[in-house]
Amino acid sequence: MSQTILVVDDEVKLREMARWYLEREGYRVVEAAHGRDALFVARFEKPDLVLLDLMMPEMGGLDFIRQFTQESDAPIIILTAKVEESDKVVGLELGADDYVTKPFGVQELVARVRAVLRRTGKQGRQPEILRSGELSLDRTGRTVSVGESPVSLTPSEFDLLETFMLSPGRAFSRLDLLESVSGDAYEGYERSIDVHIRNLRTKIEPVPSEPRYIQTVYGMGYRFAAESR
Repeated sequence: MSQTILVVDDEVKLREMARWYLEREGYRVVEAAHGRDALFVARFEKPDLVLLDLMMPEMGGLDFIRQFTQESDAPIIILTAKVEESDKVVGLELGADDYVTKPFGVQELVARVRAVLRRTGKQGRQPEILRSGELSLDRTGRTVSVGESPVSLTPSEFDLLETFMLSPGRAFSRLDLLESVSGDAYEGYERSIDVHIRNLRTKIEPVPSEPRYIQTVYGMGYRFAAESR
């Protein structure tokens, strides 16, 4: 089941943008225009994470945090255009887990969401054995096999394949994949992902030049086939 993200902001365009990108990443998104509505939505929808503006009518973000944290332990990321450090500090002291200053890039927002969910243990349980067609990956034993034949992968190749198989059908940029391997996205090494992908295809694809599993998304990066052929 997809994780639910509650986006709370009085700017309709921001909510729509956040919804589009988060849903593309596989999250379920619900919305509220201010803190009072957000409390109602949260009680019904039980979000796994809240993206929260501070300056809103009806009920502002700080008042929302005060009440919400008494009812839920879901993590909160503050979205704020205010530059005063004190606003961010108060939000964090009240129980927020992170903040993003407007205007922000959507890649940064999605990365913060993933990081906070991972850090707070809200990522959701994933199967230990991942399978697609003849391909099998054991996350605990860190082993991979194609049919009955074991495949020897480097740690980076294993991490890449695990990232792909946990999100079949999702298109990853090279920076996304680099982050999954190194924990940080260093633009200067972005093209090293192409080398890892080429080596990985050689090891797991029946015909590396006609990949069944790891598909190229032209102009962006790669995705793992939602269903093997």
